[in-house]
Amino acid sequence: MTIDMRPLKSVKVSLPVQTSQYIREMVESGQYQPGQQLPPEAELARQLGISRPTLREALHSLEQEGVIVCRHGVGTFISPTYGKRLESGLEVLESIERIASRIGLETTMGEALIDERPATGGELAELGLESPTNVLFVARAIHVDDKPVAYLRDLLPVEFLRKDHLNGSFRGSIIDVLLKRQSPPLACSVTKLAAVTADAKLAELLGISRHTPLMRLEARLFSQMNQVVDYSISHFVPGYFDFHVVRRIEG
Repeated sequence: MTIDMRPLKSVKVSLPVQTSQYIREMVESGQYQPGQQLPPEAELARQLGISRPTLREALHSLEQEGVIVCRHGVGTFISPTYGKRLESGLEVLESIERIASRIGLETTMGEALIDERPATGGELAELGLESPTNVLFVARAIHVDDKPVAYLRDLLPVEFLRKDHLNGSFRGSIIDVLLKRQSPPLACSVTKLAAVTADAKLAELLGISRHTPLMRLEARLFSQMNQVVDYSISHFVPGYFDFHVVRRIEG
């Protein structure tokens, strides 16, 4: 299928940014559909009136946002999951897996680091503990459509969860494991939100460029006995998540 395109001209916004915005608009307007293949790079650059390096920079940005999928040796496609953003209210604690399942997406877990060891002094402080104790540390990337969309790290005292509790059915969600075990009884989660940029390690783990904006959630999950059951830090890639908060009006 041939789609009419207008040549792009340089304005105050850089050409790569202008190009990515234009292609995104074409997707959102329905001119390109999820799963549809873009024209070959040389042809697309010609239609847009830009150089191939400019186009490559724009496509790289769109790939990081989850708008397109580049398949080496095959071509560039609009992501089949584009437009299916994972939406959740922060007033309800639930796993990425559950959020994704509501809109028909399936999540997978990348290679996980699962370690049971003595807690450091800083970790004891984050868990609100004074006496030395062993902890379970779990770090892993969560994928949607074979692309990392989040990197999660959890720290729990072993009295609440041990390494051998994470069997072959573990798919990345600590909260789902705790809820299934029903021990300890959980009360609430206190979460801090921040916009950050990816450092070198996170960029490598998530397959993105350094300084890419990320949403960071730092949370403490409390038991009904007011103990910190889980201290977690989660980083989310832009373009995949919409978080909202319902706020009560006093008066």
